[in-house]
Amino acid sequence: MHRDPDADALGSSLGWANYLVKKGHDVTVISPTDYTANLKWMIGPDGVLVYEKATEQAKCKQKIQEATLICCLDFSALSRLKDLGKVVQDAPAPKLMIDHHLEPEHFAKWMIWDTNAAATAQLVYALIKELEADAPVRQIFDIPMAEYLYAGIMTDTGSFRHGNVTADVHLAVADLMLTGFDSSRVHRLIYDNAPLSRLQFLGYVLSQKLVVNAKYRTAYMVLTEAELQKFNSSTGETEGIVNYGLQVENVVMSAMFIERKGEIKISFRSVGSFSVRDLASAHFNGGGHKNASGGRSEQSVNETVDYFLSILPLYEQALLSVD
Repeated sequence: MHRDPDADALGSSLGWANYLVKKGHDVTVISPTDYTANLKWMIGPDGVLVYEKATEQAKCKQKIQEATLICCLDFSALSRLKDLGKVVQDAPAPKLMIDHHLEPEHFAKWMIWDTNAAATAQLVYALIKELEADAPVRQIFDIPMAEYLYAGIMTDTGSFRHGNVTADVHLAVADLMLTGFDSSRVHRLIYDNAPLSRLQFLGYVLSQKLVVNAKYRTAYMVLTEAELQKFNSSTGETEGIVNYGLQVENVVMSAMFIERKGEIKISFRSVGSFSVRDLASAHFNGGGHKNASGGRSEQSVNETVDYFLSILPLYEQALLSVD
């Protein structure tokens, strides 16, 4: 899965891994970096190896080097693996890519790729269904598998409120729910399981750091490393905060700039026809989806934000034209 894995990266990987185990394969799940606290409930007894952990790095390299198949889920470019990318690239095993992001690199022998899919977990569900033909749902999926795939679909659709929700999304979820898993439990574990400090941090960001530029229908937030340390904020505690900017009346684009470990991580969200993916790709070495993308900057946080504000006039017409 990609670095800083979200619920779709982790859920699709664990769902696919569980299926392969059911078919008699020896499977290891590896993440380039650690995952957030609200996703730890997903980790089964076999666990997930984390490459950035010094104690697990050698084992990750060994598993990848000895693999007969390397499954790459929820990313389409090896750069999304951080330092693990070179290890995967040099490994002799063929690669299988399952993903829904735009403009994939052609590093894999086999590609199951569809940008119309709401989540990689949706593609994993469809693949397993195709491989198992007309077998009953309860025979194909167990409750943990259904929970993993549901978590991926639920989060990548914004709890089924984004524009990527289709009839196929609802049909896939309905099928998974036939296993009898508790969908409200999954939602609660991901979204309603935060420490008090996270809510206090969120309150600080929304009250002190949210800036609205009405002229360009844009909201943005900037968090420095010092502020993150003040609130003892881990990587996962900033997840999803960028979406709050879109709740402001007449805002079309929301951006969040986070200074951490010598670089600026940027999250972009938008509504309607405005493509933050195009903006992120053109100016911040990023990409993703039309309405949800990310980027990075090696400039200072102030320089990065100043540059962002300087390019807004280039997108004025597109931002103002969104209904």
